[in-house]
Amino acid sequence: MIGVGTQDGYAKAQEFVARHRLTFRMLWDRGFASWNGFGIQGQPASILVSTDGRELKRWIGVLSNEEHAEVLRLAGA
Repeated sequence: MIGVGTQDGYAKAQEFVARHRLTFRMLWDRGFASWNGFGIQGQPASILVSTDGRELKRWIGVLSNEEHAEVLRLAGA
């Protein structure tokens, strides 16, 4: 899993990671190239991408417990 931060500045992104005790890698996109590339228009958004770069599924909004389970199942976790 990789998170992408793109709003509010890098310091705010670091605070978010610390506050939520995130353990996955976070990348910083100072523009919106990542959002534009995936067609994301708001947050939160989750996109499962295969190792060869194909989009497998996307979720818009906060994930429910069932959606979390689906992400793990689809990711083979």
